[in-house]
Amino acid sequence: MLSIHSFVGAVALAVHYLSLSSQATLVRHDATYQPDQVLVATAGNVTIDCESRYSILFNGTTPGPALYLEEGKTTWVRVYNHIPNENLTVHWHGLTARVAPYSDGTPQASQWPVAPGHFFDYEIHPDKGEAGTYFYHSHIGFQEVTAAGPLIVTPCDDEPYLYDEDIILNVQDYYNKTDKTIETGLLANPFVWSGETNAILINGQSGTAPSGSAIDSSCSPHVIKIKPDHTYRFRFIGLQAISLVTLGFEDHDNLTVIEADGHFTKEASTDHLQLAPGQRFSLLFKAKSASEIRSLNKTQFWIQYENRDRPANVSGYAILSYDVDGASAEPISELPAEKPLELPHSVTNWLEYKLTPLDEQPNDFPPASSVSRTIVITVQQKVNGTTQWAQNNNIWKERNITTPYLTDIYLRGQAAIPDYNAALTNYGWDPKSLAYPAKIGEIIDIVWENNNGPSGGWDYHPFHAHGRHYWDLGSGNGTYNATANNAKLGALYEENGYVPALRDTTLQYRYAEKGVKNTTAGWRAWRLNVSEPGVWMMHCHVFAHRIMGMQTAWVFGDAAEIVGRAPLPYIAGYLDYGGSAYGNDTYDPLVNHYFDDKV
Repeated sequence: MLSIHSFVGAVALAVHYLSLSSQATLVRHDATYQPDQVLVATAGNVTIDCESRYSILFNGTTPGPALYLEEGKTTWVRVYNHIPNENLTVHWHGLTARVAPYSDGTPQASQWPVAPGHFFDYEIHPDKGEAGTYFYHSHIGFQEVTAAGPLIVTPCDDEPYLYDEDIILNVQDYYNKTDKTIETGLLANPFVWSGETNAILINGQSGTAPSGSAIDSSCSPHVIKIKPDHTYRFRFIGLQAISLVTLGFEDHDNLTVIEADGHFTKEASTDHLQLAPGQRFSLLFKAKSASEIRSLNKTQFWIQYENRDRPANVSGYAILSYDVDGASAEPISELPAEKPLELPHSVTNWLEYKLTPLDEQPNDFPPASSVSRTIVITVQQKVNGTTQWAQNNNIWKERNITTPYLTDIYLRGQAAIPDYNAALTNYGWDPKSLAYPAKIGEIIDIVWENNNGPSGGWDYHPFHAHGRHYWDLGSGNGTYNATANNAKLGALYEENGYVPALRDTTLQYRYAEKGVKNTTAGWRAWRLNVSEPGVWMMHCHVFAHRIMGMQTAWVFGDAAEIVGRAPLPYIAGYLDYGGSAYGNDTYDPLVNHYFDDKV
C-alpha cells in the first residue's frame, strides 16, 4: 500500500523537476483534436492459409496497415481497443527510446493496458538518423500473431543507397489454434505446448497451394511484381511467432544487406536471407535485364522459404514476376514438383561479425575498457507441472506484477527503484522487485547464455531490447569468454575496420538439439550505453517463450531521472487503469504532450 510519506516524496520530486521539463504540456484531446494515424483493434474471423481463424486485427486486416512516420517529427497514433473482454497495448518495435513516457506499450512495465471500449494516444518521435524499417504489434498475450503491421520511418534527407522502388515484405506465422487456446495451454498445469506453426506467410499469403487451385489468395503464393533493370529495396519484417526463416530467390543470388533493425549498414553480400522473429533487414535487389530475362525464357521465379531448427518442417513459396514490355505473366498454376533451391541448413554463422555501420553515421562504440560490469543471464526451462522459462532463476510474467513499474516509481519515488547493491550480488536482478537496475551513464555488457535445463534440449531465442539499441558483440558456442571475444573484435577492426552494428533483436543460437542435462552451450553478447531513463523490457521474441516467463524488466536511472522526464502533475492521468489519459465514447482524455514540435 502507498504511504502518505512516499506519495509526498514523489510529488516533491516531481515539483523539483517541473521547471526542467518545458516539453511537458497537458492537452485535452477532444473532438477538435485529430491524431496523425489511427489503429482500431477488433476481434473476428479472418481467412488465413485458406482457413477461418478468430483473430485480433488492426483496421480489419493482418498484417495491419503500414504506418509511415517522419524522422525528426512527432507522430500521434490513436489506438482504439474494440476487442471484447481483452486488454490491449501497442509496442513500436525498435523505436522505444523515441516514445514519450507511457508510450512504449509494455503492460505492467511502462503502462496500464488499454481497457476494452477505450482508446489511447501514443506519442512517437523518431530522431534524425533513425529512418528505417520497424513494426508495431500488440504486447498482450498471443495477440501479436495477427495484431501487427509495418512501421516505416522516412528520412528528411537523401538516403545513402539508391533504388527505384521500396517493397515491404511482412513475414508471419499462422496457427490454426486461437490465441486464447494457445495462451491458456502455455500457462496451464499441466502445461500444454502451443504446437508448431501451421504455415509461414509473406504479406498474408502462405504459398502452400498453387494459384489455380487455391480456395482463395490467402494460401496461394504472394506475387512481387518487378521490372527489368530496376533496383529494389526489399524490406523484410520479422513478424513471426517462432519461425527462424531461411529464404532465397530462384536464379537471383546476388543480394545485398543495407539495413538491419532500423540502421543502415555497409553493404553485406549474401545469397539468401535469414530472418528471426523481431528482426528486420533491407536487401538491395538488382533485377535482371530484359535481355537476361529473354535468354532464360521465363519471367517468373520462385521465392522459396523454410523454417529451421524446429521439430516440424514448414515451407512455402512466393513468386517474383517480371513485367517485360508492359506485360505481366499469369501466375504460375502449379507449385514446383522439386524445390528449385537448396537453402543452407546451418544458421549459426549468417552475417555474424559482418554487419557494420555506414561510415557516414557517427560511431561511438564504447571500448571494452569503458564497461563497468558484465551481466551474464542464463536462460533455462523450469518444469513443475507447468513449464516456464527463467533468466538467472527469475521468471517474469505480467500477471504477477500488480502495478506497472513506471507507475509505481511515480507513486513511491526512490522506494520503487530496484536495489542496485542487492542486484550486484544476485546475478544482476533485485529479488524484491524482480527487475534489473542500471545507472545512467553506465556501459554494460549483457550476455545471454543458453542452458538446456532438465529436458536436455536446447532452443534458439531471438532476444529483443526495448529502450535503447545495443552494439551486437557477436555469438558463439559454449560459454562467453570476454577476453577472447574482445580480442576477436579488435583483430577484425585492425583487419577491415569492423565495428559492431547497432541492433535491437539478435539470436541466441541452438548449436545442438540435445545434450547432457543442465548444460550451458551458446551465447549472445551485447554492449549497451545506459542513457534513457525509464522502464524497459528485454525478452525473447518467440511469443510462447515470452508468455512462459522469458522476459526481463530493466529500470534505467533513479527516481529523479525517471520522473524528471515528465513530472507527476502532467502524468497523473496515466497512473490508474482506465485513468484520465485514456479516452472512451463519453470521455475526452487529458494527454501529456512530451515532445515539443507539435502541440
